[in-house]
Amino acid sequence: MSATYGTRRPSNDRILTTTTWGRRLALLALVTLLTAGLSLADRKGYKLSKDLDALKGGKAGATVDVIIQFKQKPTAAHHQKVRNKGGALKTKFDFIKAAHYSVPVEALDALANDPDVAYISPDRKVRGTAAMAPVITAVNADIATSQGWDGTGIGVAVIDSGVGTVDDLNSDGNSNPSRVVYSQSFVPGDASTADAYGHGTHVAGIVAGNAYDSTSLQNYLYVYRGIAPRANIISLRVLDGTGASVDSSVIAAIQQAISLQSTYNIRVINLSLSRGVYESYMVDPLCQAVESAWQAGIVVVAAAGNMGEYDGAGTNGYATIGAPGNDPFVITVGATNTHGTGLQSAQTVTSYSSKGPTTFDHIVKPDLVAPGNAVVSLLASPNTTLITEYPALAIFPCDASGLNCGSQVGPANYMRMSGTSMAAPVVSGVAALLLQQNPSLTPDQVKARLMTTAWQGFGQYTSATNLGTGVTFTIVQDMFAVGTGSVDAAAALSSTYLAPPTVGSAMSPTAVFDPATNSVSISGAPGTVWADPIVWGNSVIWGNSVVWGNSVVWGNSVVWGNSVVWGNSAVWGNSVVWGNEYVW
Repeated sequence: MSATYGTRRPSNDRILTTTTWGRRLALLALVTLLTAGLSLADRKGYKLSKDLDALKGGKAGATVDVIIQFKQKPTAAHHQKVRNKGGALKTKFDFIKAAHYSVPVEALDALANDPDVAYISPDRKVRGTAAMAPVITAVNADIATSQGWDGTGIGVAVIDSGVGTVDDLNSDGNSNPSRVVYSQSFVPGDASTADAYGHGTHVAGIVAGNAYDSTSLQNYLYVYRGIAPRANIISLRVLDGTGASVDSSVIAAIQQAISLQSTYNIRVINLSLSRGVYESYMVDPLCQAVESAWQAGIVVVAAAGNMGEYDGAGTNGYATIGAPGNDPFVITVGATNTHGTGLQSAQTVTSYSSKGPTTFDHIVKPDLVAPGNAVVSLLASPNTTLITEYPALAIFPCDASGLNCGSQVGPANYMRMSGTSMAAPVVSGVAALLLQQNPSLTPDQVKARLMTTAWQGFGQYTSATNLGTGVTFTIVQDMFAVGTGSVDAAAALSSTYLAPPTVGSAMSPTAVFDPATNSVSISGAPGTVWADPIVWGNSVIWGNSVVWGNSVVWGNSVVWGNSVVWGNSAVWGNSVVWGNEYVW
C-alpha cells in the first residue's frame, strides 16, 4: 500500500448501493460460514496458501519465491530437502522457524506434504502506506514536551524506504551527530541506505524530527517538530525507489531489529507499510515476524492501510485492514483529519483509513487512530521519487512577511503527505515518550496504556470528500473505524493504569457473530485486559456509543456501518492489487 497525498488518482471501483438489513444479515451469516471454512482449512492441515495453490498447473519449469515455515527451527537437513526438490535457499529466518527459498512450482505439493513443514506462502509484495504543529497539539504532545518527555535514549526502528541525511534528525543542530544511529538496506541488489523513494524520511521526521530547519535555518510558517524529538532512529530500508518491497525483505529487517535491540535500545518498530491479507494471522509469516519482535520486548506499531474507500466487495471499506496490522498483538493505527485546526476535538476519521474487523480472524482493528492527513514532515531530497512525481507536496520557506513562500525564497526541506503511514509514526513517537518515562513497561502494557487513555470524543457520523474524484463518503465512526479513539500523549503519561506484563495480555479482541440472534458481540481472550470489565469501570466503553464486555455490540448505532463486513478473501476480489492503482 502507499502513502496518500490529499488527492488521489481516479479509481474505477464502483460504489455499491446499500442493501436492506435483512439481506445483509443473511449474507453476513453465509460469509461467516464460508470464512470459517477457509480459516479452518488453513489451520487444520492444508499447508499451501491459496495464492500459491493457484500457481500449480502453470508453465512447466517455472519457479516461485516462497517463505516456508517449519514446525521447528530449520536445520541444514531441512534446507537440503528443499534443495533436493530443486529449491534454492535465499534467507534464513530462524526467529520465526522459517526461510526464504526459490522453488519449482511443481515441487510445491511435495514440499507441503513434508511433515516438518507448517505452512508455505509466496514472498508477497509489500508497499508503504503512505502540518506537524496541528498534529502535535491534537495529540497533546506539546504538553508532554513541556513536561520534559522527548524520547531521549529510546531507539525507534523505522522499517521503510530508508532515512535521508537531514538536519532535523541530528542531535541538536546541523553540526551535531546524527540521531540516525544505524542504517542497513534489505532491498535485493541495492545496498544503498539512502531514501530514494522519500517515504521513510518523512515517517522518521514524524517520530523524531527536532524542527531545526523550521526554527533556525529558514522562515517557515510553522514549526515542524516530531513527537519524540530526541529519540534515535534505526533505519532499516526495505522499500525500493518505487515504494515496493516483498515479505522476505521486511521479515529480514524485523529480524535485524531484534538482533540490534540491546545495542541501540530499540523499544519500538514502526511499520508504515502493508499488503493484503490472504490467510489467518496465525500462519502469515509477516505476522509471525511482528509477533516475534513483540515477544522480544519491542512495541510494534503498524499502519492500518489506506483502503477505507474500497468498496469492490460491497463492504464500504470495512474488513480492509492490511497485514501485518491484522495481527492482534501489534498496535494498528488508522488516520484522522484535524482539518488544520490542531484541536483534538476537531478530529474526524479520514475516508481512506482502512477499517476492521480483519478478514479471516475478525480481530477488532484498528486499535487507535491518530492524525494522518496533510502531515508536514521531512523531505529527504528534491530527487526522491515522491517529490519528483508530486512536486506540489513540497513545503517551501517564506519571506519575512510570511506571505510569499516558494522556491524563490529557498529550497524545500519539508513535504506534506497523508495516509495511515503518517498516523502510525505519531503513535510510535508517543510510545517512545511513554517508554522514556517508564522503561520497564512491556509492549502489552504500552498498548493497553495508550488504548485506555485514548480520546473518545468522535461523533457517530462524519463525511469526507475525495478531492481527486469528487466522491463524498459518509463514515460511521464506530469501533472498526476509530478503535478505542485517538492517541493522547498527555493522558497516557498521566495514567497509572498497569496491565499485566505478560505477552498477549493486550491482544486485540475478536468480533463474534451469532446467527441465531443476528447479533454481534466482542470477545476478549481469557487473560487479556479486554476480558476484564474493571478496566472500563461500569460503562465498559470502547469508542463512541459501542458497548463492550459480554453484552451485544449494537448499542444505539449500527456497529457495522452501511454494509456486511465479515471478511474473507473475496473482499479483495481476484483483480485487486495492492500496488500502483492505490498510490495516492
